[in-house]
Amino acid sequence: MVEDTIAAIATALGEGSIAVVRVSGPQAVECIAPLFRSKSDLREVASHTVHYGRIVDPANDTVLDEVLVTVMRGPRSFTAEDVVEISTHGGIVAVKSVLELVLRHGVRMAEPGEFTKRAFLNGRIDLAQAEAVIDLIRSKSERAFQVARKQVEGDLSKQIVPLRAQLIELLAHVEVNIDYPEHDVAEVTAGVIRDTCGEALKKVRQLLDRANEGKILREGIVTAIIGRPNAGKSSLLNALARDNKAIVTDIPGTTRDIVEESVSVGGIPLRLLDTAGIRETTDVVEQIGVERSLGALNDADLILLVLNHHEPLHEDERKLLEQVKDRSTLVVVNKIDLSGSLDLDEVIALVGQDRIVRLSAKEGTGLEELEQAVARLFFSGTVETGDLTYVSNARHIALLHRTQISLTDAIDAADEGIPIDLIQIDIAASWESLGEILGDSAGESLLDQIFSQFCLGK
Repeated sequence: MVEDTIAAIATALGEGSIAVVRVSGPQAVECIAPLFRSKSDLREVASHTVHYGRIVDPANDTVLDEVLVTVMRGPRSFTAEDVVEISTHGGIVAVKSVLELVLRHGVRMAEPGEFTKRAFLNGRIDLAQAEAVIDLIRSKSERAFQVARKQVEGDLSKQIVPLRAQLIELLAHVEVNIDYPEHDVAEVTAGVIRDTCGEALKKVRQLLDRANEGKILREGIVTAIIGRPNAGKSSLLNALARDNKAIVTDIPGTTRDIVEESVSVGGIPLRLLDTAGIRETTDVVEQIGVERSLGALNDADLILLVLNHHEPLHEDERKLLEQVKDRSTLVVVNKIDLSGSLDLDEVIALVGQDRIVRLSAKEGTGLEELEQAVARLFFSGTVETGDLTYVSNARHIALLHRTQISLTDAIDAADEGIPIDLIQIDIAASWESLGEILGDSAGESLLDQIFSQFCLGK
């Protein structure tokens, strides 16, 4: 797997100032040196240096591009192998011609995520850090980026490694008791199991307590904006997106289909769905829009029910308030810049004061209060990224749940006086589950599945 040399374009295809061809493997320098014309011989240059020259096809002495070549010798590189990066002019033609030349000289095309996969296989990073790389790339908000960055730096791994060390020490203690039963320390060992597993269980639960919030930061909140026609739903989407994404008119029923936009609200990524106004209608097209709105409502993680401050509460809105009162819902009283006809006391009686946000989407006032309300609903008031480790990866969460079950079973078994050689099975299972997070026991199929999600060149 790591005996050959690979290459790929590491930057996005398209027009730009530069593009980069990344080459990694034991023959990276040897393969690129004959193609690079410069005062410097790449075979002799120091590591982590940049050199100016031209990429030339040795078959016909054709100059392909004027480039900068960076040499990073292993193990002091991302992949822990020799790495050469060729910075060409931006655009598709230049970078593709350089890549094709490289591939004709002892280098093969990298698979998706293979550079990161090699970093893992060569011990440069663990699997949790490798998976965080793709989260870093796909971050939808500044806070999601900061959470992913901390995991790339090994924040989660630093929590897992000490736990595994405690459990392996406990397993060694149990083994001694099993191998030397004449010392009769079973009761002492049961106490050690309770204490060690209890301490580990507490830490695992702390990680799981933040898992839902971490998953939200990673994947975002599917948010349905619902309400009657002309309540200002499209204006709210435009205000949150800070752009005119949806058509806004005074004519009720303008929105007939779902308009989708991803935004960051107070550092929380939201996938906004602007829906058709919900009302009784004989218009066939509008009826389809209403049906889609109700479908979006059912699938949403967060519902923003928009009411018009300028109009009295309609019976359709009372039905909607009743329908969503047990869901994660915020009632947005819009158009507060206009005179009020809405009975706020009735709305408060239906949903409570803490779920109501008053704003004017047209004027852009009250949006901060909406951000704070979302944070209260999903993050207990604030989104912290400083000293907290958020577990956001679904695979990690599942393995932590499995660890929690194994540790709980071990503690219960110790309390019930079950023989320690049977308890050992649960302790070993928890140790192995934590190891799967780091990739210590990851199978080839799992690795293929994880790294296939990466783009080429990463």
